Amino acid sequence: MSDEMMQAAAIETPAEIGFAPDATMEEALAALMEQIMAVYSVSDDEGPLTDMVERFLRRQPHLTVRRHGDTLVASTDLGRERRVILCGHLDTVPVIDNFPPRWLESGDPAIRGEIAAAHPDERVMWGRGATDMKASDAALLYLAATLTEPKVDLTYVFYDHEEVVAEKNGLRKVVQAHPEWIQGDFAIIGEPTNCGIEGGCNGTMRFDVVSHGVAAHSARAWMGENAIHKAGEALARLNAYEPQAITVDGLEYREGLNATLISGGNGTNVIPDECRIHVNYRFAPDKDIRQAKALMMGADAGAELNNGEHTATGGVFEGFGIEMKDESPSARPGLDDPLAQSLVGLVRERTGREPVAKLGWTDVARFAALGIPAVNMGAGDPLLAHKHDEQVPESDLTLMAGILRDWLG
Repeated sequence: MSDEMMQAAAIETPAEIGFAPDATMEEALAALMEQIMAVYSVSDDEGPLTDMVERFLRRQPHLTVRRHGDTLVASTDLGRERRVILCGHLDTVPVIDNFPPRWLESGDPAIRGEIAAAHPDERVMWGRGATDMKASDAALLYLAATLTEPKVDLTYVFYDHEEVVAEKNGLRKVVQAHPEWIQGDFAIIGEPTNCGIEGGCNGTMRFDVVSHGVAAHSARAWMGENAIHKAGEALARLNAYEPQAITVDGLEYREGLNATLISGGNGTNVIPDECRIHVNYRFAPDKDIRQAKALMMGADAGAELNNGEHTATGGVFEGFGIEMKDESPSARPGLDDPLAQSLVGLVRERTGREPVAKLGWTDVARFAALGIPAVNMGAGDPLLAHKHDEQVPESDLTLMAGILRDWLG
């Protein structure tokens, strides 16, 4: 399809979001999906979409709506014995020639082969955020408007800055500033899972492994010490590392330890005096951040966020400098809660899927830290998140909304 044809087929940016009072569930979900997809909301630019979602939520008389920054919290207060929290982030990763969005009709060559095979004669939403996670957002917005008498009280959270560093995360900021807004007995994060349940999540930490040398003219290299050469030992340790698969509460989590960036040197004829290898460690929920750090740098290295460089006293990178850049805890599956068990049963009945481990990090970890069991469950294929041809079949929206409507209503 040419650029001109793509623009002609693109969905226009709406003035407001909403759906007709007499719309079917399918029609309402399609309308909401079109509308929120058409609003550009790459991290740092969520404000316009947050404003529109806020106006939509404030039109629902059964909800109390609060806002902190670009995060919205909308709650029922029906006096139910238990409360469920439903969360979706409004931001997306940067656009890669996949905005504005459009519906792909059956037979369109832009529909991925596996989706065309599994969903023949069905249209597909294509564009940035379709899978991660505006399909789930559309389902949650539909429930927020239509579930007026749920069997549990509900709290909906639509938040900003999930796709960037943890310090910007809108859910984190709300939990810090207004913990009373985020209270409940069970939580669902709408991360894409093909409408199945993915329990818990791996933890993640990012840090620089630093080697030091002595600068010198490369014509007299013996007068210096080459920090890049010294870094070879850290790379060798990374290459020798064998990632583990660890079973936690019946679910298998795969760990990973990888260099993702490397930098060093400040001139083509200068022996480098420093080299930095940026490392990402994804660790299973059998360990907390303290235990994960001990494996990487020793138990008493002292490396914390924003406290500079420290020497690893043990672990994989013993002897090297370590500077922490980011860290987020893991979360255990949380599937032993009665609410979780009832949801597992309904998902099994509707999809045939058993719970599996969430291998990436998600905000279920924030709820785990609060003592609230949480799972990932959302529309769309997680393998398509962040891809240039991100897309979701329309029936995924109705499947997710139908499961949650019947479970909650």
